[in-house]
This record gives sequence, C-alpha cells and structure tokens, in this order.
Amino acid sequence: MTEEITDHGKIDIKDIHWLMDMLQSIDVGLIVLDKKYNVMVWNSFMENHSGVSPAIIKDKVLFDIFPSIPDAWFRQKIESVFLLKSSTFTIWEQRPYLFKFKNYRPITGSADYMYQNMTLIPLASADNQVNHVGILIYDVTDIAVNKLKLEEANKKLDSLSKTDHLTQLNNRGSWEGYLQQEFTRSKRSKHLCSVVMFDIDHFKNVNDNYGHQAGDEVIRRTSALLKETMRETDIAGRYGGEEFGVILLDTSAENALIFTERLRKRIEAEVVEYEEFKIKFTVSLGISEISDNCDTYQTWLEQSDKALYVCKESGRNQSKIYTSS
Repeated sequence: MTEEITDHGKIDIKDIHWLMDMLQSIDVGLIVLDKKYNVMVWNSFMENHSGVSPAIIKDKVLFDIFPSIPDAWFRQKIESVFLLKSSTFTIWEQRPYLFKFKNYRPITGSADYMYQNMTLIPLASADNQVNHVGILIYDVTDIAVNKLKLEEANKKLDSLSKTDHLTQLNNRGSWEGYLQQEFTRSKRSKHLCSVVMFDIDHFKNVNDNYGHQAGDEVIRRTSALLKETMRETDIAGRYGGEEFGVILLDTSAENALIFTERLRKRIEAEVVEYEEFKIKFTVSLGISEISDNCDTYQTWLEQSDKALYVCKESGRNQSKIYTSS
C-alpha cells in the first residue's frame, strides 16, 4: 500500500511525519474542528500562545476551553463553510482577534494582545463530504500596529493643519468650513443656528503697552474662557489676530445673547498677569441668527460682523444682535 516519492510527487505514507512536523513548526496557528466544534488538531503555535496542550484540548468543544470566543459570530462563520464548502477569512480590522493571546513581540510591545487574521478552510473527505473545518490563525501584530500608528500620525497631522497653534481652537480655514456646513444644514432642516463674531477691545494698546508676548497671553486666556463658557456642541475658532468666531448650534439670537453676555462678563472680570503687569481687557460681540435673507454663509458672517461694528461704535464691551435696520 505504500508508495515511494516519484517524479509525480507521490509521498510514501511512512513519511507523512514530514508533513506533521511542518504543521507543528510553522509560525501559524492550525486548528481542525468537526461539526460539533470538537478540536481534532491543535498545533504547536496554538499550544505555545494559549498555554493549552493538545492532550488537554483534543476532542473537547472549543467553546468550553475558550469561552471568550464570540459564540454566535464564530458559529455563523463555521456553518457557512460547511454549507457552501468554500473558504472564508477575516482580518484584524474586522475583528482584532479570535483568541485573546498576549503579545510578546518586542518591536510592537505597545499592543497588549496579538492581532490576528483568520482563514477557514473546508476539509473534504474521500467522498467529498465536508465534516471538518481547518482554521489558520496568522499573527499580524506588526502590520496592525504599524498601520494604527500611521493612521494616528495622519490624524495628528490633519488636526494640526486645522488647529490654531496659539489658542488650540480651529483655525480660520477650518472654522469657516464648519460655518459653511452648518449654514447648509440649517437652511435644509430649518433649525435655529446663530454665529457670533467677537474681538478684544483696544488690543493694539495691549501689544504697544505690554509687548506682543503679553498680547499672546491675553489671546490664550480669552480662548480658555471661551472654551469654559461654550457647550461641547458649539464650534469656536480663531478668525485672525484678536478676532474669534463661535457657531452656536440650535440657538436663537436671544439665547446667543445670553451666552455672549456670560462670556463678556467673565472676560471683563479677568486679570491676566504677565511678568510684572496685570492686564485688564474687554471684548465686543456681534450676533447673527440664520434667516431667510442669508443667501450665503458669507452673508450670515457679514451680519454678525456688522453687529460687532455697532458695538465698537457704541463704546465697546457689549453684545449686539444684528437687525436689518
């Protein structure tokens, strides 16, 4: 019954241990399950990473030994292989791992657990019946961690490109992008929305009297008070120099006035200490509620800027709502 190795690639049955040695030594997890999820094969990779020997797990139901495996999800995957008699696979981005193995790779030590790709293969018998499924577990921790680090770096770069470095608010381009989005959304949904433009009164005097670094500290403190006063849903940005913008979602002009007065009074009460100086300052704020006569987001912004101009002409340190008159 035995055959020697020939030019046609046939293998002597006595040398099947070659294959078994290879399956035990490869750096890939190999499991074979029957239709009742009993473990038939459990190679060295699985033993080394799980701490469970083949002698313990052989002929045991996989879920009994590893209850953390997502039962319903895994059964659905296995049943589809039995039913369709075709392979399937999952990657770490869909599910980070099937088996919660600790990561021991020094290069990617930042990952607590091994990221895994998985392939499920139907194993047909001589009569072409699929009564077993082979499972291959690949350690892809290096690939996953490197990709996650790259994505995180790209997110930081994207954030930096949209953030004003002095205040950590949105920069002008980013904030105007949000303003355009909210203009479109509010016009379509007919939701209330108000925009506020404000700047620091007599800011040139701050720079002239105390220096530009003191002016920077005043701007930083203004942005900090703005962040403390606004809601999480509001969108603030540094429009340029000492000028700021805030988009108040689902907010009428009257309610926006409550916000601006709260902010104005907090800033009026603030004292910025820089070197030996104690600097007092105020702000003026213009409000515009989105309305039918706002044809573009630029018109909406210009209306709040006109209200701000009225504040300046009326003595500063105040809030005004834009009106057509």
